[in-house]
Amino acid sequence: MIPDERNPRTRPVFKLAAIDDQEKFKPLPAPTGTYPYRLNINKLIPEINDDHLSFQMAGDTGELHFIENQQQVIGALVQQCKAGGLQAPQFFFHLGDVVYNYGQASEYYRQFFNAWRKYPCPIFAISGNHDADIDPLEKDPPHSLDAFMSVFCNRVQIDLEIAGDTGRKTNIQPNVYWVLETTMADIIGLYSNVPRFGNVQDDQRQWFIEALKTAAANQKAVIVCLHHSAYSADTNHGSSVHMQMLIDGAIRESGVYPDVVFSGHVHNYQRFHKYYPNGRMIPFIVAGGGGYAGLHTLARRDDPEYPDTSSLLDDVVLQNYCDDQHGFLKIALSRTVDGVLIEGSYFTTDTGVAVLYDSFSIKKHLPYDIVPIAGRQ
Repeated sequence: MIPDERNPRTRPVFKLAAIDDQEKFKPLPAPTGTYPYRLNINKLIPEINDDHLSFQMAGDTGELHFIENQQQVIGALVQQCKAGGLQAPQFFFHLGDVVYNYGQASEYYRQFFNAWRKYPCPIFAISGNHDADIDPLEKDPPHSLDAFMSVFCNRVQIDLEIAGDTGRKTNIQPNVYWVLETTMADIIGLYSNVPRFGNVQDDQRQWFIEALKTAAANQKAVIVCLHHSAYSADTNHGSSVHMQMLIDGAIRESGVYPDVVFSGHVHNYQRFHKYYPNGRMIPFIVAGGGGYAGLHTLARRDDPEYPDTSSLLDDVVLQNYCDDQHGFLKIALSRTVDGVLIEGSYFTTDTGVAVLYDSFSIKKHLPYDIVPIAGRQ
């Protein structure tokens, strides 16, 4: 499908004009659960099927002013849930930026609780940079992620005052980085902090390596979620070398390859395939078109402000993209005789209904083989 007449680009880019604002790094809040920060999905969805699991996913759903796109996305999500049947979604996994522009508790009612009022399933989340950022003009500022932690990482499921009359209770995720355990897959949620290109420090990196090893030891498929995109061809952010080094370094040290990596941050949809020297391929998928009004367009192929010639971008091929409509992913996991099948569908929503735009599948063969990265990196 790529290159095509819309944009003949085939590689991700780096953005020359982007400032790597690492000074915006914020200290992490204390965990609400115990190490190694794992939550079994049966605690919130006891009736879940061990052989079939479907869920929805997107990032960047928050919106301050132009709520039409946000409501079209959420409306389409709700309709899929109401359809019922074996493939009906059982939860939503948020890829960050639940609220804009800062993570104040005062924004959670209109941008999350009220906006998602009709969504019938549990909502899990990782934090985005806006969720964690602090308004520098606020006279009595909260700590970074205070509101996010109370909503998603509470110790118990309770009603919060900021939820108003919506009836949605808090979630009980054990930490800002954590693992959602299902019978077929471990969904590893990373926290990449506030800076434009992310920042994951060594304690979380070591935890990530152990989470990969645990998934392999337990014979699980491995789904990795983080807000900042390792690879992107957009003009607003571009690719993050920090996230590239995080993922490849963790693979190198653990010998475990994620089956797929999802991110938000960039407000569009992009599906890349990264080919490793030993023959492995990992899809890196951007799904940040979840409702924020401003979408991010792809760079033209020969634009000098968005170079794609770095060797760090080698062997990463753009398979499909959508940079002019909002939308979301539906992910289905099913057990097979020799492993797990992961099927993904991307739906656009700007027509008011969910329209299938792209699909992909990943076959996870088990038992898991530990294969380190070989050759050039």
